[in-house]
Amino acid sequence: MITTTTRQHQLRQHLPSGTTARAANTIEHQAALAARLTPRDKWLLALLYEHRVLTSTQVQDAAFPSGRSARQRLRELYLWRAVSRFQPFRQLGSAPMHYVLGPAGAAVLAAEHGLEVKDLGYRHDRAMAIAHNQRLAHTVGVGDFFTSLIARSRRFDPEPNGEGVTAWWSESRCARHFGDLVIPDAYGRWSTATGELEFFLEYDTGSESLTKVSRKLLAYARLADSTGIATPVLFWLPTSRREAGARSALTRIHADLDQTADVPVATAAADILDPSATCPSPADQVWLPLNARSSNRTSPRYALGELARAWPALASAATSDLDDATAGQAVAYRLPPPPPLPPHATPSRTRRPGS
Repeated sequence: MITTTTRQHQLRQHLPSGTTARAANTIEHQAALAARLTPRDKWLLALLYEHRVLTSTQVQDAAFPSGRSARQRLRELYLWRAVSRFQPFRQLGSAPMHYVLGPAGAAVLAAEHGLEVKDLGYRHDRAMAIAHNQRLAHTVGVGDFFTSLIARSRRFDPEPNGEGVTAWWSESRCARHFGDLVIPDAYGRWSTATGELEFFLEYDTGSESLTKVSRKLLAYARLADSTGIATPVLFWLPTSRREAGARSALTRIHADLDQTADVPVATAAADILDPSATCPSPADQVWLPLNARSSNRTSPRYALGELARAWPALASAATSDLDDATAGQAVAYRLPPPPPLPPHATPSRTRRPGS
């Protein structure tokens, strides 16, 4: 208002009194962090190193009981320079805060594994560069896929079905293991009472042509031929309309494969999820296998834990063990993959309705 004088300092963003960049690299600061960082904090640092960026909502889903506790702890980690943060521009509303590994956090990770920070290949400017990367939305989308599964694992009591995420590899780790043949967006394992389903994830944002999306099956067929392991490929698409088009393109390519059973395929669309559900996630009954045989099921779609039934010849993850099959061929990664669930995570504060 013209009648009100606004002073410049009132327009400045509040700057918390955190640790300076120079102080964060000192031995004294590293010693102080030893008394401050919990096992969950260190697990979160490893997760950020593995997956590059996580939003505040994803961090809450993966490790905290509420948004308030997540924001409070993330602010402390930010002030200690264990993590860094940025907030992307959004035309409508405001985006959640995005977190990456900070310099002090990288030093803690390196020290835990007897390494120097340079051995991790970490540089703060490179970590923050994801803020302007054109694949930021894609990377965050893959994080949404898995953190919603982790939230389901934490929220619901594992009895009687014992569901949960047991592995989550980043795209960069997949590239080191399988990059000469194919680079999945992620590799995961979903555990149930009857076993584990391992899978490769192709997360589609709608930016690629369906022809390009479907031709990825050729690379997965070469990988299956090389490893001797049939690993399902799950395509997660933004809309059911996009899914219908993708299934037509995938069916044409899949039918031309020499061994179609070596590349099991299933698709799902994000808009099929029920937003009113207690904890909607890709574990719900949203997956439609490609060329699935007719059955007595009331719905053609499967829950994630049921997908193995659509492929009776599929070996269980426990017997195929893709880790061991590729260990000798893979380029050594700097750090082992962090467990998807935080340490000492109680499966849950909320039981399923009616339990």
